[in-house]
Amino acid sequence: MAAPHETLIEPTQPGSLPHWRDGVIEVTPLGDGARVGDFLRVADVVYADDPAWIPPLRLERRLHLSRQNPFNQHGRWQGWVAWRDGRPVGRISAQVDALHHERYGPDTGHFGFLDAIDDARVFEGLTAAAEAWLAQQGARCITGPFSLSINQECGVLIDGFEHPPAFMMPHARPWFAPRLEALGYNPAQDLLAYTIKTDFEHPEPLQALARRFEDRIHVRPLERGDFKAELERLRAIFNDGWADNWGFVPFTQAEFAELGQLLRAVLDDDAIQIAEVDGEPAAFIVALPDINEAIRDLGGSLLPFGWARMLTRLYARRLKRARVPLLGVRQAYQNTPLGTALAWRIIAASQEPLRRRGIEDLELSWILEGNRGIRKLGERTGARAYKRYRLYEKIIPPCLS
Repeated sequence: MAAPHETLIEPTQPGSLPHWRDGVIEVTPLGDGARVGDFLRVADVVYADDPAWIPPLRLERRLHLSRQNPFNQHGRWQGWVAWRDGRPVGRISAQVDALHHERYGPDTGHFGFLDAIDDARVFEGLTAAAEAWLAQQGARCITGPFSLSINQECGVLIDGFEHPPAFMMPHARPWFAPRLEALGYNPAQDLLAYTIKTDFEHPEPLQALARRFEDRIHVRPLERGDFKAELERLRAIFNDGWADNWGFVPFTQAEFAELGQLLRAVLDDDAIQIAEVDGEPAAFIVALPDINEAIRDLGGSLLPFGWARMLTRLYARRLKRARVPLLGVRQAYQNTPLGTALAWRIIAASQEPLRRRGIEDLELSWILEGNRGIRKLGERTGARAYKRYRLYEKIIPPCLS
């Protein structure tokens, strides 16, 4: 047993799973001392006294961490749980992604699923284990958190802790960012979440711009009878429009199809608006009911009556909030008047369907801080930034074993 305050990373053989321990804290990898249930239970401990916390559905989280997640077709990951006095008090994942390697080099890796109590040794042990595993994979630059990729939940919340997380957005405690920074993690990129009332007005300059291109732009809802092809159109727009953004990794067909299953189950056709230019799909927006509002009091469980409550709230249109998780405009139109008209037309087209469903508040998330075009467009219609998330990076030493 290591003496108190002595750091021990073991074992160190190539390909093995790092453990970390001192006299009080022990960090064990999933599959070797910790189970997925332990990994998920950490959030219950960390957020037990946080009134803004909404427990995610455990079933959905288990599926996300299972082999069924399409991320596993191009990436691999490992998770760890931190223990104190036999109680799970922290967790982290580390992952490498072949698609990320293709764009940014083979020495990149990521961390994610970071949750921990306010204890420096817990954060030290978790990050040490993740860094050791990533070094074994050949990574030198670690970025995150991504759970598991940039196309899923990402970022550490650093402002807006009093607001509940929207569906598929992370939450955090105020100590997460300072603890990471104390361990040498540096800010890499900030992400913003905007909120806007669905009764927003239509500024005359934007209306005039839209009229200028009205003979070229046609906006329509998703055609459910052509759902598979429609998904591919949306994926093509997204992958093209986001290709030059920081950290971009393309959606695979399997990943977008999985997302499409969710959209098909909970959305009406007009919740997805597609803009065509001269008959070709060029932009789209997805406005998703905030499922977290429907599950807030379920404690993460759908049994015994959680299913009924969630479905009633979803389909009886009792929800007041929605989120825009996806918006894309093809690169050819970005930073042009036509591109601004496209973005405005799809945002405006989503307004009436949302209001008809009783939605009062809309979250636009996430938006890169440097995306001045979309930020300015939202602000012109009354949107305000109310949450900030931060992505971190760190250079880690190579594996010497």
